[in-house]
Amino acid sequence: MRWTRNIRVAALLATAALGLTACGGGSDQPAAPSKGGAPIVVASFNFTDSQILAEIYASALEAKGYPVTRKLNLGSRELVYPSLKSGELQFLPEYQGAAITTGFGKEATKDAKAEHDQLEKLFAPEGVGLLNYAAAEDKNTYIMKADVAKSKGIASISDLKKLDKVVMAGPPECEKRLPCFKGFKDVYKLANATFQTVQEAGPRVQQLNSGAVTVIPVDSVSPLVGDSQYVALKDDLTIVPTENVVPAVNKKVLDERGTDFATVVNAVSAKLTTDGMRELNKRVDADGEPAADVAKDWLKQQGLS
Repeated sequence: MRWTRNIRVAALLATAALGLTACGGGSDQPAAPSKGGAPIVVASFNFTDSQILAEIYASALEAKGYPVTRKLNLGSRELVYPSLKSGELQFLPEYQGAAITTGFGKEATKDAKAEHDQLEKLFAPEGVGLLNYAAAEDKNTYIMKADVAKSKGIASISDLKKLDKVVMAGPPECEKRLPCFKGFKDVYKLANATFQTVQEAGPRVQQLNSGAVTVIPVDSVSPLVGDSQYVALKDDLTIVPTENVVPAVNKKVLDERGTDFATVVNAVSAKLTTDGMRELNKRVDADGEPAADVAKDWLKQQGLS
C-alpha cells in the first residue's frame, strides 16, 4: 500500500491523460445478471497486494451476483484519489494509516479502531464511506540481515544506535516520510544513519544481501519478512501507524446496494489476515500465479464463492 513501492511517473501521467480508462492487472469479468444495475468499479493501486485485494473483493461480489468492472494497477493515491472522490472509481481496498497520512496529509492515530473513525470522517465530505476493516495489515517493516542483527544484538530500530553507521536504502519518497527514514532521524534520533535512494525493490534487497546497506523498508506482507535470512526490526517508538485493510466505497453505491452488499464485503474482510496475505503475495510475486486466480482460489478456500 504502499508508497514504498516503485511509482513509474511516466506511466501515471499517461494513465491520467486517459482519464483512467485503461485497465491493468486483470481483465473485466462477465457481469452476473442477478443483481442488475450499473457495474461497481473496483480499483487498485499499482502493487501486488492491492491488486490481489481488489481481485478478492471483486470476485466475491461477482459470486453473489453483483456486476463489477475492474480498473487495476492504476498508480499512487495522488492519481487514484481524485477519481475515487469524483465517483469514477467506486470501490478501493485501502490501508488506513497510509490513507490518512498520504491521502489526506494528516497524522494518524496508532490504533486501528481510532484510525477507522478518523478516516471515515476525512472521507465523508468526499462522498466516500468505509466498511469494516480487516485484521490484515500491509505496513512498512524494516529488515536487516539476520546474521548481522544477531552478532550486534539488534532486535529493534532503537538498537541500530549500537552500530557505527547505518545505511538505509529506499525509494526517494522514503527519505522525507515520517514512517520511513525521516522517522529514523527525527523520532529515533539515529545520528549514525544515512539514506541511499534505490528505486526498485529488487536492487534494494541485493544491496542488503551484499552488505552495502544496513536496513531496507519492505511491506509486512512481503515474503522477506518471514525469511530466516532476515530479521524484522521492532518499531519500538511506533513511527509506522496501523495499516489495516479497509474497503473505501462510494456512498451512492453503499446506499443503492444496501445491507446485502455490505454483508458480502464485510465477510471478506473478516477472513483477511496479514500472514494469509503474505502467502498470497508470494504466490503472485515469487510463483508467478495470476492475481485473479489466486484471489478466486482464496475465496473458495474460505467458503466465500
